[in-house]
Amino acid sequence: MTKTVLVTGASGFIGKFVVPALAKGGWQVRAAARDPGSVAAKPGIEVVAMPDLKRTIDWAPLLDGASHVVHLAGLAHAPGMLPDDTCARINADSVGALAKAAKGRVERLVLMSSVRAQAGLASDHVITEADEPKPVDAYGRSKLEAERLIVESGAPFTVLRPTVVYGPGVKGNISSLATLAKIPMPLPFGALNNRRSLLAIENLASALSLVLTSERALGETFLVADREPISVADMVACMREGLGRKPHLVRVPERAVRRLMASFGREADWERLSGNMIIDTAKLRDLGWDPRVTAKEGLVRMMRGSTNGASAA
Repeated sequence: MTKTVLVTGASGFIGKFVVPALAKGGWQVRAAARDPGSVAAKPGIEVVAMPDLKRTIDWAPLLDGASHVVHLAGLAHAPGMLPDDTCARINADSVGALAKAAKGRVERLVLMSSVRAQAGLASDHVITEADEPKPVDAYGRSKLEAERLIVESGAPFTVLRPTVVYGPGVKGNISSLATLAKIPMPLPFGALNNRRSLLAIENLASALSLVLTSERALGETFLVADREPISVADMVACMREGLGRKPHLVRVPERAVRRLMASFGREADWERLSGNMIIDTAKLRDLGWDPRVTAKEGLVRMMRGSTNGASAA
């Protein structure tokens, strides 16, 4: 018997990939979006309107007949400080209400949290689920609070904490770096050998598909990232390879790169890229998860997609 999964935030960057992937995997998908017209109604996909998370929501109509839930909707992380109360209302309070409504109705509620619920922009050690969560901003705190509310609700759950996700149509930090990679001139990133864990959208979709039904995933929290981290220099080289160009990276001291980025108003981008951020996904891989797309493959594919009509910048 085909089971129905409610996917909130179906029109977002992750939702647009996950919804058809779940439908292809045999699920009946109820795709809830603020802009239903932006989600393609295909076999196995029922498109419905998503309420405003800033308001009190009656989740019952969306949950009716659904056996599983994937909660993607929320306020995405953005540069600058976001007010705690805004983040809490959208990213935490609405999740708590959803979890309470889902208790006794669904077999599994999967929350798309974030590694930011656990750590800041960089870490001097490899991050695992055993580390004490130490969010550093309103976004991270709201995600951690959402996790707490789900546990408190008593609903059957699994939490995923992905690192930075990339793929065609990506926004945020990776989009900014892709914009720089498109500039037809040498870039001063050749000496940036710091390592950062990224996550291909395809790998995230496969992780999500696994934890939706895995009994061993019930009540657990998992970090999600590609198998191997990648340096900033290699990120840009892969992006340019995807554009059909040579890397054209020159080695410049990091202090000079920081000053250059600041002169272009990109100092915040530098802060988000310059440190190490390595994530250990052994816990999820122990369930049988196989992140088949490497960061290098995924970044090349992303940029090739951007030249074929999908915006990556």
